[in-house]
Amino acid sequence: MPKASRTLRSKQYGAKSGYMRVAKQIIALLAALFALVAAPVAMADPADISAASRSVVRVVIIESDGDRARLITHGTGFAVTPNLIVTNAHVVEELRGDDTLIAGVVPAEGRNGYPAKLVAYSPGNDLALLRIEGGGTLTPITLFPGAPTDGSEVYAVGYPGNVDLAQGLSMADLVTPQEAVKTRGYLSGGRSSRSFDTLLHTAPLGSGNSGGPLLDSCGRVIGVNSFGTVSDNSTDSSFYFAISMRELSAFLLRAKVDVHSSGLPCRSIADLDRAEAQRAAGEQARMAAEREARAQASQQQFETARREAEMAVLSERDNGMALAALLLVGALGVGGWGMVQASRRRGKFQRKHVFGAAALLASAIAVWFLRPSLASIDSRARENLEQPQASSSSSAAALDRPGSGRMICVLDPERSRVTVSDITDVPIEWTETGCMNGKTQYGLANDGWSRILVPNGEETISVNSYDPQSRTYTVERFLVGLDAMTEARAARARLNAPACGAGEEAARQFGQNQQSIKALLPPEPNERMRYNCQPQP
Repeated sequence: MPKASRTLRSKQYGAKSGYMRVAKQIIALLAALFALVAAPVAMADPADISAASRSVVRVVIIESDGDRARLITHGTGFAVTPNLIVTNAHVVEELRGDDTLIAGVVPAEGRNGYPAKLVAYSPGNDLALLRIEGGGTLTPITLFPGAPTDGSEVYAVGYPGNVDLAQGLSMADLVTPQEAVKTRGYLSGGRSSRSFDTLLHTAPLGSGNSGGPLLDSCGRVIGVNSFGTVSDNSTDSSFYFAISMRELSAFLLRAKVDVHSSGLPCRSIADLDRAEAQRAAGEQARMAAEREARAQASQQQFETARREAEMAVLSERDNGMALAALLLVGALGVGGWGMVQASRRRGKFQRKHVFGAAALLASAIAVWFLRPSLASIDSRARENLEQPQASSSSSAAALDRPGSGRMICVLDPERSRVTVSDITDVPIEWTETGCMNGKTQYGLANDGWSRILVPNGEETISVNSYDPQSRTYTVERFLVGLDAMTEARAARARLNAPACGAGEEAARQFGQNQQSIKALLPPEPNERMRYNCQPQP
């Protein structure tokens, strides 16, 4: 082969190989893009982030000469107890050197802010603690004690100054309750600063976000926002640092602050609903299989009982025929003997022979007709099956009784979503009339027994329900805002809850009346806790 020809073929082969490599790379890229599109994206529930935002405050440092006030600086903080606020040390550092400065916290809801006092200061990890003065209280936020997953979705909540500037807010506006700004991003790379332990993330921050919480998808604190990257290159991406829970937990421990935390996996209500639907479908399939198995077992039992009844009926028929034949022979014998005796007495039958023969003949006829018929085989088989069932009817009735009496209810984590509540066993006492613990009457509606609780002391509405058949106690909690809570309290005030034991009609009317409060609730609860209840001895 000429050299030129070999070279040409080599080039053609190389070109084909290159095209194949490019094609494979394109296919791999398309597959990766498809996987990204097809994969479910973990998104936070907006209701959880909004609920957590109730605990976020604007921290303001004000200078006042008695007649006029001037805003020195401001940042963000969040309530870890009803009257303790976590923020950054650099937000409140000017308080340390000037006794004339006043600190205040401005909540997201309400009418006004509260004065505050600096009670703990840790510049080494940029943390500080303020105590609300004057009796003001806030809803505490929940902390996540575990290690967040790299790449997971996070939310930053706070009061960025650039937003205030864009809105043209005055000082009066800054000390008036306003909803916090929320931004979304992701944890990035697991890197930490060298000064103290931090989390790197991409949720955008402004200068006023300092001291605000970094939240996970369930609205739990995983860090305290502190600072961001600085670059002279406008094309560089922005990254931000939050003080880790390791630093915050140690800081709060030194300050002897007892906070609420929850380390359960973060699951959405939609995930629970899908799992519950699958569980219900599986339960229905299991019950259908059990019904089919019971039907087959019953049919087999009936066939066995029918064979036994058939043998008994045939045996009784044979015995009846034999007995009738014997009685007939006896009647003929007595009659024949009577004729013999009559011939000896000149044709006169004795009365005993006549009556004896007649009685035996009548008995033979009766026995013949009283034999069990073949049609009675099925009915006798059913009677034989019903006798052992009647003996166990009391135990069956005991199993079918609704779940009444004293019980202890244990949380089922697989069917629950818990973000802010404590996990404890719940003792209950239930009556068939819908009375819970001897004092709270539940309402009866199409969805079963329930009671809606609208407390005055917290911004949470609970829908408690109980299913006696499955012995399942369910608590759904809605962490609503101040306006929704005010409406719910007004609706609750218009309801007249019946006393325990008022009767089914009163329970149904109360269940219908509770719908006015349910109509004010969001479509999904923030928490759903399902408990499995077992009778107590």
